[in-house]
Amino acid sequence: MSYSREFFKGIIKENPTLVGLLGMCPTLAVTTQAANGLGMGLATTFVLIGSNLVISLLRNVIPKSVKLPCYIVIIAGFVTLIEFLMHGFVPDLYSALGTFLSLITVNCIILGRAEMFACKNKVLPSILDGAGMGLGFTLSLTTMGSIREILGAGTWFGIDLPGSIQPMTFFIMPAGGFFVLGCVIALVNKIAHKKPPATLGCAGCPNAASCAAAKEGCES
Repeated sequence: MSYSREFFKGIIKENPTLVGLLGMCPTLAVTTQAANGLGMGLATTFVLIGSNLVISLLRNVIPKSVKLPCYIVIIAGFVTLIEFLMHGFVPDLYSALGTFLSLITVNCIILGRAEMFACKNKVLPSILDGAGMGLGFTLSLTTMGSIREILGAGTWFGIDLPGSIQPMTFFIMPAGGFFVLGCVIALVNKIAHKKPPATLGCAGCPNAASCAAAKEGCES
């Protein structure tokens, strides 16, 4: 197993947000500022690494019949820990993220990596997988937050930018979030040389043969 591949796959090729289209709620809700995107990304990364570590260690102990509740309990434990830490050391960021910090518990990215990777692999690959996916998520949110804050407020990480940037409120509104998300997804797909799925006509339909046979029967 290539450890470097397990780490770097989450940045572009299998980016959970821009390729997997997971975690859309926090992606659109908290990225009105770059600092919020960075904070949410780092908090999610912490939970990803911690939950992947524990789930990988217990992969042969957790019964299959109750694995999902066990995963949620493990993830919720790390979410509670990061909430306590952020509330104590960065209260302003804690308040800005609000309920979306608690909702990390049911984030599809974390549950997906637990089910698809951590419960099937050893500890080190699971940690690298969580770190890579978390880094990809963090970069996505920070990039979106930077674009929206610069264009929508004329600041970056709360710092006024020099020059004649005229803030456009549209970019810090929900519609602006969808617009920026679409542009960033298109850019990542261009970089990754990912092609859109081909449309299925009669030639590409898996049921083409049976449809042709049925048509011939009707005509006869």
